[in-house]
Amino acid sequence: MRSRLVMLLVVATLAAACGNTSSSDEFTSTTVSTTTTTTTIAPAFPRTVSHDAGEALIPTEPTRIAALSSPLVEILFAIGAGPQISAVDLFSDYPAEAAEITQVDSFALNLESVAALEPDLVILSFDPGQAVEGLRALGIPVVLLGTPANLDDAYAQFEALGAATGRDDEAAAVVADMKSGIAAAVERAGSRAEGLTVYHETDQFSFYTPNSASFIGHLYGLLGMENIADAAPDEFGSGFPQLSPEYIISANPDLVFLASFGETPGTFADRPGWDTMSAVSGGDVYPLDNDVASRWGPRVVDLMDAIVDAIESHAGG
Repeated sequence: MRSRLVMLLVVATLAAACGNTSSSDEFTSTTVSTTTTTTTIAPAFPRTVSHDAGEALIPTEPTRIAALSSPLVEILFAIGAGPQISAVDLFSDYPAEAAEITQVDSFALNLESVAALEPDLVILSFDPGQAVEGLRALGIPVVLLGTPANLDDAYAQFEALGAATGRDDEAAAVVADMKSGIAAAVERAGSRAEGLTVYHETDQFSFYTPNSASFIGHLYGLLGMENIADAAPDEFGSGFPQLSPEYIISANPDLVFLASFGETPGTFADRPGWDTMSAVSGGDVYPLDNDVASRWGPRVVDLMDAIVDAIESHAGG
């Protein structure tokens, strides 16, 4: 199942790279002036929110959101919109309350089943089978927010979801906290990460690997690390070129991070020929929480802290 998820994530990323994005104005602010001060406030509903497939008119503050993307569910809970969610995807398990909500298979999305839930807003991170068009035809507002390429794109998604749910201030506060946490992690790493080569494994079967054009690759780049996948051809421009075992062994990265399901430093070392890598002999193969490493919600700060912990371990403390 995890391998299927990784492959579908790559396909979704390819689709996003090839698709058209409609340009549109962001929702506007209303300015209230007095003789001494000017205060900018977010407008009440209805609101028009821009997203990856154009824009969505949200007539009233939503109370029955079908949030069919685990990273976006985490964001919604983080900004205080958890009580407004009535359905989630099969992988939404954080926070714990998310696992108790009605689940929908977002990879085999049945529009009639979604409509039967009577959502007043549907939130997706990819568009299976032209779901956006189908939901619009049913009169259901839909917001599509695909995998971001970097932190700025991720922060913009927090702001868009804050706007869509009436949680503007909460979203801004979470983004501010994340920026502070990321800055602290980068400062803690200092110059120790500069020039270290890294291999980040997401799937031990296909070896589709994030390069620096991907979201996870962007995080390594913030620390000054060099991604071994950058030298591999990325045929579709997806940010996930397919490597081979021989390529990875030959690259001999300084650090290896495992975000592949069920893999450990021991199973990694047991692969034929992989024990010749310096990261194996030096104890620099580090398992990551698979979910944290594959989502771009508020726990990105936890991911950065885990990476910096490994850098400190590699440097000897």
